[in-house]
Amino acid sequence: MKPRHKRFAIIGGGLAALGIAAALVLNAFQSNLVFFFTPTQVAAGEAPQGKTFRIGGLVKEGSMKRQSDGLTVRFIVTDTAKEMSVAYTGILPDLFREGKGVVAQGKLGPDGLFAASEVLAKHDENYMPPEAQHAVEQAHKTAKSVKQ
Repeated sequence: MKPRHKRFAIIGGGLAALGIAAALVLNAFQSNLVFFFTPTQVAAGEAPQGKTFRIGGLVKEGSMKRQSDGLTVRFIVTDTAKEMSVAYTGILPDLFREGKGVVAQGKLGPDGLFAASEVLAKHDENYMPPEAQHAVEQAHKTAKSVKQ
C-alpha cells in the first residue's frame, strides 16, 4: 500500500470513529432529554404517550389524598385552566404543599393518570419553576380573554 493510500485509510478510519462517537453521544442525549408540559398542553394531546416528561403547575387545594400504604399519594396539578391527576409513590419533598408550585416527572398512562417517578417542590416563598410560572401566567391570560 502506498503512503498516500495509508493516509486516506487513516483519515477515513478517523472520520468513521468520530461519526460513531457523535452518534452515540447524540443518542444518549436524546434518551435523557425530558420535556416540560402544562396540564393544558397535556389535555390538548401535545404530551407524548408512554414517554417520560415533566408536568408542572400548582397543587390544587384539597386534592391531596394518601393511600393506605402510606407512601402513595394522589394529587391534582393545575395551571388554573386545566387539571391533571398525578400519582406518586415515595417520600414527598418537605416543602410540598397544596396551593404551591410543583414539577413532577413521569409518564402519562392510558387512563389519563400521570404516574410520577419524581416530584420537585419550590424551595422558598417566592420561587416557582420558570416553566410553571410561565404556564400559570399564560393560563391566567387565557382565562381573562375568555371571560371578556
